[in-house]
Amino acid sequence: MDWLNTIIRTFFDFGAMAEVLPQLLAVGLLNTLIISIAATVLGTILGMVVAVMGISPSKWVRVPARVYTDLFRGLPAILTILLIGQGFARLSQSVFGPSPYPLGIIALSLIASAYIGEIFRAGILSVDKGQGEACRALGMSYPKSMALVVVPQGVRRVLPALVNQFIAIVKDSSLVYFLGLLVTERELFRVGQDAAVLSGNLSPLVASGLLYLVVTVPLTHLVNYFDNKFRTGRRRAAPPTSGLKEVKELDAASPLTAGSNT
Repeated sequence: MDWLNTIIRTFFDFGAMAEVLPQLLAVGLLNTLIISIAATVLGTILGMVVAVMGISPSKWVRVPARVYTDLFRGLPAILTILLIGQGFARLSQSVFGPSPYPLGIIALSLIASAYIGEIFRAGILSVDKGQGEACRALGMSYPKSMALVVVPQGVRRVLPALVNQFIAIVKDSSLVYFLGLLVTERELFRVGQDAAVLSGNLSPLVASGLLYLVVTVPLTHLVNYFDNKFRTGRRRAAPPTSGLKEVKELDAASPLTAGSNT
């Protein structure tokens, strides 16, 4: 059973896990959540703009949105992060200081916005066109009908996909470490990796992976909940009726029937 003891010592050294746990929670988990939430908020705002541009009747608006989406969805995430993080490093230093932290968030936001834009676009297009036509018949402008009627319904329908995208951003936040974060800005993966290198043991990395699961697994179940609750077309079937009740209601409401009874 020496091999089993070796595996346990290599991956499940609870002493090494306990030693790095405070840093994982106070530094790694905190920065992972900050990066993920900030990138999601910015990506959602940009994604909505891209989605609205993508369904525009004008090709001069629609084509740039399509190119933007294809570009950031087609490139590997690490390539986008490195190009933005290293290509705009000097500009970032004059604005944000020496930390590459903001550039990592911006890069993740651009990547996320391409996917979120497609999610929003699919949700908006899933709304029946008759609703938009009804809004215009009532005198509502195109932007107003989109903002008040179409977009809210589309967002509601794609809520599970948006939560899935947030899960992807949480995992992709580990790629920001390639930009060389400061000690206080390290995310979960970088804290676990540094501790694993110093201790010569992989248990700190396993601990960081467990914390990723603590964040992502509940979100996965939340996706299932939203999917069951908001999925389009999922409605409770009405119990079968004979139709006699409806006939009686129609007869009672009919003026001809009422006149014949007098």
